[in-house]
Formats: sequence, structure tokens, C-alpha cells
Amino acid sequence: MKNTRPPAVAGLFYPILPSVLAEMVNNDLAQALPPSETRQPKALIVPHAGYVYSGPVAASAYQYLSPIRDIIKRVIIIGPSHRLAFKGVALSSADYFETPLGDIPIDKIAQAKLADIAGVEIVDLAHATEHSLEVQLPFLQQVLDDFSIVPIVAGDASPELLEKVIATLWGGPETVFIISSDLSHYHDYQTAKQIDRSTSQDIIDLNFAAVHSNNACGCVGIRGLLKFAHQHPLKPSVIDLRNSGDTAGTKDSVVGYGAYLFEEIA
Repeated sequence: MKNTRPPAVAGLFYPILPSVLAEMVNNDLAQALPPSETRQPKALIVPHAGYVYSGPVAASAYQYLSPIRDIIKRVIIIGPSHRLAFKGVALSSADYFETPLGDIPIDKIAQAKLADIAGVEIVDLAHATEHSLEVQLPFLQQVLDDFSIVPIVAGDASPELLEKVIATLWGGPETVFIISSDLSHYHDYQTAKQIDRSTSQDIIDLNFAAVHSNNACGCVGIRGLLKFAHQHPLKPSVIDLRNSGDTAGTKDSVVGYGAYLFEEIA
């Protein structure tokens, strides 16, 4: 019997019917502003809210993976813990993560490379109801072909720990990183735009110390990536920056969404 982590937020954050889900994701991808130039992303920062709110912003980044879908074989997904408080980062004992679009295998060989890092443990409870990783999977299933994942839920962890995790799994062009994060939460529209513009500039400047839980809920993964970029040169770009007031919500209390692309510098 397969050891599978079943979907926890299908029918809540995204459609549970496979045909409806695929159509929604493909529509978001089709409506994204086409890239002005060819890029080969090594890492993306993408939001993780309900698709009606953040799907268009996520799609603006995910479209960059389609042209290299035959190259990418491994996706490292790092997202924050919303349901369980714990120290360090959590791996899953599952062999597959399931979505309405099918099962995605976990790369056990890659995951095993993290076993000796202090602060890295298998904590299935951290994955059981967590949406920050799950909502990325249908997008990946639509833009990639044959791939595996290493799902990582970040708890209370230092930038140094995440930097070590990222460095250990960095790999070559076959590996891409997805850092799952929304931006500011529950400010009015104009305040949120101001805060999110500032956070975006900090991300572009690789200023990991300025990214925190008040301006990015996935700050732990973002900080690790930005800290890693100080030693391993990466070129960051802002792909999209909007909030729920721009997509499907009111403007009196919004959540910010950003999409960012990181390329390796030769």
C-alpha cells in the first residue's frame, strides 16, 4: 500500500474536481502577462492563498517553468507552518503527495541528504493540514512533466538552517526551488501596497534581515534563500506584485501577493 499524504485543502483553496482544477490553473497561466525574455529560474517565490485570490500572481511566476519542463526533474518546496508550532524544519515520511490531478513522488534520495542536519526532522503532523506546500502542487503538475518533490515545512528556524538546507539540495539545472509565501496581511489597500513594495525591494536587495513575519508569512524560507544568495550569486526579479484587492477581494483589508524569480549568475 502506498504511503500517501492526501490533499487537505482541495475544495477549499482550490477546486476538488480534476477537470475544474486543471481548467482554473490553465486559465491563470494563459492570462499571465507573457515573459518579455527567456529566463531559466533556479528559484521562485510564490503566494499560497486560495486560487481565486493568489492564483493569477502565482501563475505569473510558474509560466517561466513551462519552457524548461523537460529539464526540471526535482522541485524543492519550502513553506511556512500555519497549524503547528515547532522548532526547525519538517520533512514528510510519505512516499507521495496527492492532489486531484494525481500523485507526485517524493525524492527520498534527495531528502535523505538532509538527515544529518541538526534541526531537520520528519514531522508528519506539520504536513497533515498545511496548505502552503499543497497549493503549489497543481501548478507544478500543469507546467512540468515527470518530476519529484522534496516538501519542507519551516517552523521556527534560523536563516542559517534554511541556508544549509538549500545549499545541500541545490543541485544543477534539474532542480528548482519554490519558496511559498504571502506578503502583508489585513491592512487597507494603500498601506498594503506600500509595505509590499518595501518588502519587494528588500528581496531584490537580498536584505534577508528585513524580511519578517509581519511582512511575509513565509519569511523563514525567504530569509534562507536570500542568505544563501550572498554566497551563491543569484539575480532576483519581481515578476508580479498585487494583493487580494486587485484580484478577488475588497480593498479595506487585503493580503499581499508577490512573485519573484531568481536566476543563477554564471
